[in-house]
Amino acid sequence: MDLERMQALLTALQEARFAGLRSVSYDGKTVTYGSDAELAAAIRDLEGRIATASAMPRRRRWGTVATKGL
Repeated sequence: MDLERMQALLTALQEARFAGLRSVSYDGKTVTYGSDAELAAAIRDLEGRIATASAMPRRRRWGTVATKGL
């Protein structure tokens, strides 16, 4: 799933939660969550996936170390 679709789904999940709904419809699919805790867990999971997908890759440092063998 690309970043734009994940952000759209996150918006739909948040709007449903704030409206007090347990059903979310997106891309022609409807998902019904059993409780608010399940919906909150889905939001947390998606936020983590978005953070991972949008994170900049870490820069690696390379260097040379020399000793005289003492």
